[in-house]
Amino acid sequence: MAGHIQDRWYKTEPVPGGKLVRVKTERYGVGLRYRARYVGPDGTEKSKSFPDKQKRIAETWLANIEADMSRGDYIAPEAGKVTFGQYATKWMATQMTDPATRESVEMRLRVHVLPHIGKRPIGSFTPTHLRLWMRTLEDAGLSPAYRRGIFAHVSTVFTAAAEDRLIRANPCSARSVKAPRLDPRKVKPWSVDRVMAVRAALPDRYRVLVEPAAGCGMRQGEVFGLAIEDVDFLGGVVHVARQVKLLRNRPVFAPPKGGKERDVPLPESVAEALAAHIAQYPAREVTLPWKDLNGPLVTATLILYGPEGLALNRNRFNHRVWKPALEAAGVPMIRDNGTHALRHFYASVLLDAGESIKALSEYLGHHDPGFTLRTYTHLMPASETRTRAAVDGVFRGRGEASRP
Repeated sequence: MAGHIQDRWYKTEPVPGGKLVRVKTERYGVGLRYRARYVGPDGTEKSKSFPDKQKRIAETWLANIEADMSRGDYIAPEAGKVTFGQYATKWMATQMTDPATRESVEMRLRVHVLPHIGKRPIGSFTPTHLRLWMRTLEDAGLSPAYRRGIFAHVSTVFTAAAEDRLIRANPCSARSVKAPRLDPRKVKPWSVDRVMAVRAALPDRYRVLVEPAAGCGMRQGEVFGLAIEDVDFLGGVVHVARQVKLLRNRPVFAPPKGGKERDVPLPESVAEALAAHIAQYPAREVTLPWKDLNGPLVTATLILYGPEGLALNRNRFNHRVWKPALEAAGVPMIRDNGTHALRHFYASVLLDAGESIKALSEYLGHHDPGFTLRTYTHLMPASETRTRAAVDGVFRGRGEASRP
């Protein structure tokens, strides 16, 4: 055993004749008796004290420490004393995601996590602490999807702490700690009449938002970032190359969600609507930072912009333009009726026309066709209907051909 156990109540001293005898120290009977001492991987001496009659426990503890070091599983006793808030702050400073994502994660941790569990030492968490915290979020009325995202951030912080050898395991991985379940809600696409009613209720200069969103499946920020140079009117293609995002409520240009540029078929009806809009409101050059408020300046000739010639701010647009249009069209102002509803409409139209999930996933800019399938599978034509139509087509054709 590389370490050793020190008995603080006794010491050995030589006596005449060269023998060593145990004698009581001045600390005899006071405080913890045994101190297990060892040298950690960093070269510093570390120790832990145990009371009287627990020498065997001290030896077992020391043996386990040395076994952990030999296996590479060693966790320094003082490592877990750093609070969750202190470690989460350092973790955030090391993240390499895009600025908008970092801002969102920082806000969620600051508002919904640190006030509740931020002061607790990271090595002291038990599953009970996490279950109580998640119950607090549920009682606050946060949606399951939002709570699930917050839980994922916290779990990632704990995973990083385990990899940094501050804790042995991520407490979020305990069997009794489960991420909130999502509401089993199915997408309910708008009807054509509703799409047209909302379009008619939009102010004239913003009405063309509907065509690229409902006719090309573009996200709101992607429509805001659509430039005239991205539209190939002759080739019938829209190149989705950027979006307008908000950082601290200030607009920046950024790649589409997931950093994935894509080409989308441009229907003639959408091309005609864009051309008519550009004739009335000529595309205008707008310069914004790229990805970060301090990023390099990028200029794009935007098709949609505000009366002042500036890029559209989604918060102001949704409050001042979109919600009044929903109210005027008699559409309930609920979460499902944001501009994203136009993307769902696009997906429903393509699936009803027999388009493949793989193609739809590419057009929507999804990272995985499986996600597209899970989201829209209930909108696909029923297999029973296709089966009946296929068999009827074969037998009816054969019957007509066999008639004299």
